[in-house]
Amino acid sequence: MEVQTILQFKTEYMRRITDDTGIFQHTKFGVPDRSKGYTTDDNARALIAAVLLYNGKRDIAALDLIHTYISFIHHAQNADGNFRNFMDYNRSFVEDSGSEDCQGRTLWALGFTLAHSTYLPDNLLNTCRYLINQALPHIDALRSPRAIAYAIVGLSYLIETSNALTYSFPYSKPPTTEEDAAFLPRASILELIENMAAKLHDQYSRNKGNGWNWFEDSLTYGNSMLPWALLKAYRISRNDSLKETAKESLDFLAANTFSKEGYYKPIGSHGWLLRGREAAPYDEQPIEACEMLLACKEASSVLHDSTYLKHAALCYEWYLGNNSLKTSLIDPQTGACYDGIHRTGLNLNQGSESIISFSIAHLVMHHE
Repeated sequence: MEVQTILQFKTEYMRRITDDTGIFQHTKFGVPDRSKGYTTDDNARALIAAVLLYNGKRDIAALDLIHTYISFIHHAQNADGNFRNFMDYNRSFVEDSGSEDCQGRTLWALGFTLAHSTYLPDNLLNTCRYLINQALPHIDALRSPRAIAYAIVGLSYLIETSNALTYSFPYSKPPTTEEDAAFLPRASILELIENMAAKLHDQYSRNKGNGWNWFEDSLTYGNSMLPWALLKAYRISRNDSLKETAKESLDFLAANTFSKEGYYKPIGSHGWLLRGREAAPYDEQPIEACEMLLACKEASSVLHDSTYLKHAALCYEWYLGNNSLKTSLIDPQTGACYDGIHRTGLNLNQGSESIISFSIAHLVMHHE
């Protein structure tokens, strides 16, 4: 089918579901559901979208969003460096520490912000550096493959970015004390990336076989983050085994998510894909299309293969109607994104994860 890939991109909806605390987690249709509160997960991902939006237009409203989301992340960080995740509407966190995935996602957002910081004020960037530095002591203990993958992506952005590892002191020379030397130590961060990438690579080697080229015995959520992380790690280490594993696993994922009819169909969250079985057809989630798009963009660059750019375009078109339902997930009145494709049709709620995912996908495809 022919899909309109250029549409009027509306930015107001993300602002509407953000208050002075952060972005709300869920909505009832298009109205924030205050009973569900906020999460660090969503505010971290929203930070990525807001940075992309600000870089494109230098819109003061987008800069305000960046301030809000970084402030939320700062408040979410415990004194020991871990991040809490769930906050109720009374601005009270309901847990002592968030999941491992939350730790990794937050590092992804902070590293991304530093890597795309051309127009951002130094004070915001210094806050991002500080938050990452405080979190570093916990990273090596991560065991969740996806948490490891998110962390690799975030720290790789940090390493790849010029001057990202030092505070910006516009009016004086940076101090040179021992304490400053221990701040975001490059050698330690490189070692962390190398060790985490080795964990993913070893898990893949132990688990693959008989045509199943994957890290686990199931394809569940956030699948594309795993090969994407290895591609990022390869850029830094130039370890060919990481590149080979990334390509093999990403190609396996693509074979199970791009239909012969020519559209992207993410693994359904209502049952996933277990080894040796059929994939669950529903529910299809917007975040999967976004993360697969990002992984394919990385693969096209690292592997020098334009096929992955075509895959990325199909992921973007999934939002616009080139999908199993042949229906756009974008609300033409508000620019919001519906929460996914169910067996009975669209999920008409329009939560933060959905609009964030679409915003990132759109801005990467059109402005990055």
